[in-house]
Amino acid sequence: MTTTETGADTPSSTEVVTDHDRGIHGYHHQKQEHLKRLRRIEGQIRGLQRMVDEDVYCIDILTQVSASTKALQSFALQLLEEHLRHCVADAAVKGGDEIDAKVKEATQAIARMLRT
Repeated sequence: MTTTETGADTPSSTEVVTDHDRGIHGYHHQKQEHLKRLRRIEGQIRGLQRMVDEDVYCIDILTQVSASTKALQSFALQLLEEHLRHCVADAAVKGGDEIDAKVKEATQAIARMLRT
Protein backbone atom coordinates (compact mmCIF):
# COMPACT_ATOMS: atom_id res chain seq x y z
CA MET A 1 0.00 0.00 0.00
CA THR A 2 1.03 3.53 -0.56
CA THR A 3 0.11 6.50 1.57
CA THR A 4 -1.56 9.49 -0.12
CA GLU A 5 -1.06 13.12 0.86
CA THR A 6 -4.07 12.78 3.16
CA GLY A 7 -2.37 9.94 4.97
CA ALA A 8 -4.80 7.30 3.70
CA ASP A 9 -3.48 3.98 2.51
CA THR A 10 -4.28 3.17 -1.09
CA PRO A 11 -3.28 0.10 -3.07
CA SER A 12 -0.10 0.45 -5.08
CA SER A 13 -0.25 -0.34 -8.77
CA THR A 14 1.27 -3.79 -8.19
CA GLU A 15 -0.80 -4.71 -5.15
CA VAL A 16 -3.85 -6.92 -5.67
CA VAL A 17 -7.04 -5.76 -3.93
CA THR A 18 -9.45 -8.63 -3.31
CA ASP A 19 -13.05 -8.88 -2.12
CA HIS A 20 -11.69 -9.91 1.25
CA ASP A 21 -9.85 -6.56 1.45
CA ARG A 22 -13.20 -4.87 0.87
CA GLY A 23 -14.80 -6.76 3.77
CA ILE A 24 -16.70 -9.16 1.51
CA HIS A 25 -16.61 -12.68 2.89
CA GLY A 26 -17.04 -15.97 1.06
CA TYR A 27 -20.65 -16.40 2.13
CA HIS A 28 -21.65 -12.89 1.00
CA HIS A 29 -23.32 -13.95 -2.25
CA GLN A 30 -25.34 -16.65 -0.46
CA LYS A 31 -26.14 -14.59 2.63
CA GLN A 32 -29.92 -14.63 2.29
CA GLU A 33 -29.98 -18.38 1.62
CA HIS A 34 -27.78 -18.96 4.66
CA LEU A 35 -30.02 -16.84 6.86
CA LYS A 36 -33.07 -18.77 5.64
CA ARG A 37 -31.31 -22.05 6.39
CA LEU A 38 -30.31 -20.90 9.87
CA ARG A 39 -33.88 -19.84 10.61
CA ARG A 40 -35.04 -23.36 9.69
CA ILE A 41 -32.43 -24.81 12.05
CA GLU A 42 -33.56 -22.38 14.74
CA GLY A 43 -37.09 -23.72 14.23
CA GLN A 44 -35.81 -27.26 14.68
CA ILE A 45 -34.19 -26.27 17.98
CA ARG A 46 -37.39 -24.62 19.16
CA GLY A 47 -39.17 -27.82 18.21
CA LEU A 48 -36.78 -29.73 20.46
CA GLN A 49 -37.59 -27.40 23.34
CA ARG A 50 -41.28 -27.97 22.75
CA MET A 51 -40.78 -31.74 22.64
CA VAL A 52 -39.01 -31.69 26.01
CA ASP A 53 -41.66 -29.40 27.46
CA GLU A 54 -44.35 -31.79 26.26
CA ASP A 55 -42.55 -34.87 27.66
CA VAL A 56 -42.13 -36.53 24.26
CA TYR A 57 -40.48 -39.98 24.20
CA CYS A 58 -36.64 -39.81 24.50
CA ILE A 59 -35.90 -41.62 21.25
CA ASP A 60 -38.16 -39.27 19.30
CA ILE A 61 -36.29 -36.28 20.73
CA LEU A 62 -32.94 -37.89 19.94
CA THR A 63 -34.07 -38.40 16.35
CA GLN A 64 -34.78 -34.69 16.07
CA VAL A 65 -31.46 -33.84 17.76
CA SER A 66 -29.73 -35.91 15.08
CA ALA A 67 -31.61 -34.08 12.31
CA SER A 68 -30.69 -30.69 13.81
CA THR A 69 -27.06 -31.71 14.19
CA LYS A 70 -26.89 -32.86 10.56
CA ALA A 71 -28.45 -29.58 9.41
CA LEU A 72 -25.81 -27.58 11.31
CA GLN A 73 -23.02 -29.79 9.98
CA SER A 74 -24.28 -29.32 6.44
CA PHE A 75 -24.39 -25.56 6.94
CA ALA A 76 -20.84 -25.60 8.35
CA LEU A 77 -19.54 -27.58 5.37
CA GLN A 78 -21.12 -25.12 2.94
CA LEU A 79 -19.58 -22.21 4.81
CA LEU A 80 -16.20 -23.95 4.84
CA GLU A 81 -16.38 -24.54 1.09
CA GLU A 82 -17.18 -20.87 0.53
CA HIS A 83 -14.28 -19.90 2.80
CA LEU A 84 -11.90 -22.06 0.79
CA ARG A 85 -13.18 -20.81 -2.58
CA HIS A 86 -13.15 -17.17 -1.57
CA CYS A 87 -10.95 -16.28 1.41
CA VAL A 88 -8.23 -18.87 0.89
CA ALA A 89 -8.24 -18.30 -2.87
CA ASP A 90 -7.90 -14.53 -2.33
CA ALA A 91 -4.94 -15.16 -0.03
CA ALA A 92 -3.38 -17.42 -2.67
CA VAL A 93 -3.59 -14.59 -5.20
CA LYS A 94 -1.76 -12.33 -2.78
CA GLY A 95 0.78 -14.99 -1.84
CA GLY A 96 3.29 -14.60 0.93
CA ASP A 97 2.47 -15.27 4.57
CA GLU A 98 -1.24 -14.61 4.06
CA ILE A 99 -1.85 -17.92 2.25
CA ASP A 100 -0.13 -19.84 5.03
CA ALA A 101 -2.26 -18.08 7.63
CA LYS A 102 -5.51 -18.77 5.74
CA VAL A 103 -4.67 -22.44 5.21
CA LYS A 104 -3.82 -22.81 8.90
CA GLU A 105 -7.07 -21.06 9.84
CA ALA A 106 -9.10 -23.39 7.57
CA THR A 107 -7.30 -26.45 8.92
CA GLN A 108 -8.10 -25.43 12.48
CA ALA A 109 -11.75 -24.90 11.56
CA ILE A 110 -11.88 -28.39 10.02
CA ALA A 111 -10.29 -29.86 13.15
CA ARG A 112 -12.94 -28.16 15.33
CA MET A 113 -15.69 -29.57 13.11
CA LEU A 114 -14.29 -33.10 13.39
CA ARG A 115 -14.11 -33.07 17.19
CA THR A 116 -16.98 -34.77 18.94
